[in-house]
Amino acid sequence: MTLFGLEISPEKYEYLLNIPREKLMGWLEAGIAILPNFAVAIITLLLFYPFAKLAKWLAGKIVRKTSDNLVVRALFQNIVFLIVLLIGVFSALEILKLEKTVASLLAGAGVIGLAMGFAFQEIASNFVSGILIAFRKQYRIGDIVEIQGRKGTVQSIDLRTTSIITGEGLEIIIPNKLMITETLINYTSTPERKIDMIIGVAYNTDLTKVENIAKAAVENIPDRIKNLPVEFFYQSFGQSSIDFKLSFWAEYPGKSSYDRAIHQAVINIKKAFDENEITIPYPVRTLDIPDGEKLKSIVLKEKIR
Repeated sequence: MTLFGLEISPEKYEYLLNIPREKLMGWLEAGIAILPNFAVAIITLLLFYPFAKLAKWLAGKIVRKTSDNLVVRALFQNIVFLIVLLIGVFSALEILKLEKTVASLLAGAGVIGLAMGFAFQEIASNFVSGILIAFRKQYRIGDIVEIQGRKGTVQSIDLRTTSIITGEGLEIIIPNKLMITETLINYTSTPERKIDMIIGVAYNTDLTKVENIAKAAVENIPDRIKNLPVEFFYQSFGQSSIDFKLSFWAEYPGKSSYDRAIHQAVINIKKAFDENEITIPYPVRTLDIPDGEKLKSIVLKEKIR
């Protein structure tokens, strides 16, 4: 008998035909044997899906109590959903006796995760920082913060960056990693702020009188916090004045209440000092000119030109 131009015996021919037949029968038998396990695996997946949906809903309820950030809440819910679903997939593979496949998938995921961790280290760092910010609530949208000399109102908080609007109307995008690792000043979390004013009076002034008048001048400023006292302390003997520090408290940030308090204090103190003939001196410099006539002649020549 000839097969592909080769002469073979009938026994050999029968043997060659039996090879694929036996293979097919073996596969068919294996398929029939695995059908119960396959059915159980499908049922396992179908059961894990609603369970994953339930876990996602419960995760949302839990996160809602700790964070009002919708982005973080959605992220956490999706992570929980995927974890439960992956457990279902791996359980189904175990039922199908595909343990080696499970091990290969886990090993592959680990290698890929490690490679991506090195490649996107900075992005991952900002991403994790964004999650920490959402849970720790160091600042919120609308807070006035200062970091690395940049001061402004928090406009938005994403998982990777924080946007602030400066007093000049400029938007600054700051990586969340810096918001966690650098020194951050939150002016909104401490709304009461002390105002220190350094003022000088002439040496021939009645110092007790100055203290009483200065404290009375700021006592009734509308934006001053009334339950905190006005403080007055003399500081030093200056070159042309005796300097004192006048301190009081105002709301900050409160739109412009802080600036209004300083503005009104300057007006009230100047007015009160003028009414009581108290002088706020300014530095006086005396120029010693050895040859005045020579300088006068130089000035006259310049005028003639």
